[in-house]
Amino acid sequence: MRLTRRGVIQAAGAAALAPAMTAAARKPWPILEGPDTPKLCLGMWDGGGDPKQSEISMRRIKQLGVDYVLGGGPKIPWQEDELRARIESYKAQGLTLYNLMISGFPNVIYGHPGRDEEIEKVIQSIRAAGKAGLPVIEYNFYAHRAMEGYYEETGRGGAGYTAFDYDRMKDLPPLPEVGAYSAEDLWKNLTYFLKAIVPEAEKAGVRLALHPNDPPVPVSRGSAQIMATLEGWKRLIEIVPSPANGITYDCGVTRELGEDPVEVCRYFLSRKRINHVHFRNVRVVKPYVKYAEVFPDNGQVDMFAVMKELVRGGYTGTIYPEHPRALDYDRERGLIRSIYPGGGGYAGIAYNVAYARAMLQAALAS
Repeated sequence: MRLTRRGVIQAAGAAALAPAMTAAARKPWPILEGPDTPKLCLGMWDGGGDPKQSEISMRRIKQLGVDYVLGGGPKIPWQEDELRARIESYKAQGLTLYNLMISGFPNVIYGHPGRDEEIEKVIQSIRAAGKAGLPVIEYNFYAHRAMEGYYEETGRGGAGYTAFDYDRMKDLPPLPEVGAYSAEDLWKNLTYFLKAIVPEAEKAGVRLALHPNDPPVPVSRGSAQIMATLEGWKRLIEIVPSPANGITYDCGVTRELGEDPVEVCRYFLSRKRINHVHFRNVRVVKPYVKYAEVFPDNGQVDMFAVMKELVRGGYTGTIYPEHPRALDYDRERGLIRSIYPGGGGYAGIAYNVAYARAMLQAALAS
């Protein structure tokens, strides 16, 4: 190809302009969370302080750049004034209370007498949350959780990983005070519950987020685990078709099932059914029954791909970088109060938050 003098000049000019055009196309830094982006959140316990020293915990959370918090809700039925007081106490420290876990309805789960009274208390709680301005209520629905299979595994540099092996507990008998429940029983009870509360959540402007069974074993002390499969999650959101009837999407649990976290994220996002997110990583030896919770950077979940999918899909709710690993720094200072073997404390949370924020900023920039 013969180059003319004019062509050489034009090429040189284009080359000179390219860096400037690229710089202009880049988003200004820092890229911050906002109304139209996902938002990192932490639990009040993640501040590393004594629960009575809530201001210390809130200060530590704010130092990590986190502006949203979640927690356990009070005894049902919730009261509007009590929720408002809690919301205002966090607001005074620059924090927004976004999500509370609701519990206290065992008769609903087991289908026992008294369930209608419990449902009415849940409905009253949902109404109070809506009036107080609480966006999300999270809940669990299992007859028994398979906690007995957890144990600590030594990870890199002696850090603690939370491992699970179903063989450690699969033959345990039902607890006398709980009994055993079939999948049919639990689906029937969950359907009865959802048909009563989802319409109330819609009217209140509150979104419900059911956390999947974790560990996702097939049976726990004689009871089926209906939220332990992807098919179960899909069935849940069709019982009452509504954005108020959603899930807590957990990319770690998704991988524990042997599923693709990105594809699963896309499925529920496209239906507007992800109402809260847990952001953690795992290494799976055998789906459902044997795995270890590890650092966010060394598991089998492509965490950046998950974050990009959340951004691409328009998710604007909270992301919880949960389950910190046990680090010597926290062990030496007595900052570990985790209920999980190998679970960590405040330094582990700081690591998780930093990693998640890097993922979020990179996803928003791309």
